[in-house]
Amino acid sequence: MFNLLSNIATITNFTVLNISSSLLFKGFADRDFQLWIFDYPAKNGGLGSFISFLLAYASAQIVNFVVQRKLVFNSNHKLRAAIPIYVLTILVVYVICLYVPTLVMTPLTGLVGSIWATNLTNAINIFIQVIIIYPVLKFVVMKKV
Repeated sequence: MFNLLSNIATITNFTVLNISSSLLFKGFADRDFQLWIFDYPAKNGGLGSFISFLLAYASAQIVNFVVQRKLVFNSNHKLRAAIPIYVLTILVVYVICLYVPTLVMTPLTGLVGSIWATNLTNAINIFIQVIIIYPVLKFVVMKKV
């Protein structure tokens, strides 16, 4: 059930990513962006790509929390206890998933082009998210009270 309903968040993620990178933040694509461990050169979408991945992830996680809480785990866990743990988890995953493009975008862009590289990178990120977030949701955040 988790995987099936996670597709709602996945669709949200890909939709926001593609709209963001091709329309909303396209003007920032020619600007290199480097901060801490994040390195998004212009040839891989630059600042526009960074912001697009950031917005797509945030949108998907908001949708995912609501869907998983209500439909998958049928949780009655108090939000006051659940939200801080969920937020900490998604922040850790956020850093990982914003770092992954710095590792894979250049080789993927060379192999399949920019649009496909962006979407393949996003698929890798979603896989990482499921591996980390599902156990935290199931055993900690959505635990029935």
